[in-house]
Amino acid sequence: MFVLLGITGKDFTLVAASKAVMRGPTIIAARDNKTRQPNKHTLLAFSGEPGDTVQFAEYIQANIQLYTMRNAAELSPSAVAHFVRGELASSLRSRKPYTVNLLLGGVDPITHKPSLYWIDYLASLAPVPYAAHGYAQYYCLSILDKHHHPDITLDQGIKLLSMCTDELKRRMPIDFKGMIVKVVTKDGVIEIDTDEVNGKDAKPVVIP
Repeated sequence: MFVLLGITGKDFTLVAASKAVMRGPTIIAARDNKTRQPNKHTLLAFSGEPGDTVQFAEYIQANIQLYTMRNAAELSPSAVAHFVRGELASSLRSRKPYTVNLLLGGVDPITHKPSLYWIDYLASLAPVPYAAHGYAQYYCLSILDKHHHPDITLDQGIKLLSMCTDELKRRMPIDFKGMIVKVVTKDGVIEIDTDEVNGKDAKPVVIP
């Protein structure tokens, strides 16, 4: 059981991942970080089979950082997403494919345009304004569809994310131990204090 959420806004991309590691109804860990940062302006959130997820995410992170050191230039979020998709496609045709679902968010270091990519274990890739993996896709996509628009501010994005987590708490019988929330801006990746996101009461998003 896992939850991944991503939201793009006017000049940022929010990525959130549940903290719990579960096997059936058993909680194995309560503070797991399901994100990795390939470069300064890109963030990867992952879910799937426990061994595959960390190994694949760290493999991607290491290769993107190696490219940056060799070429003295950062790959854009789009380039990172297509590299990830290519590695998953190659893995899918091997004897030991990775079972990993990912959300890749970032802000282009040149144009400062935010982006979010939905990637699944079958190497499907789609650029999207908002996205979800796991149980979040059953309960949160309708909320995101209703309230999201391209020019939302960071505060509105956090409130929208809070609405999603509140809905998950109402609908899901098992505690996913809250969310790790990070935001990507033109200045880099910042982790957000999750008290507001994981709180009990979320105020409705006001759409101007």
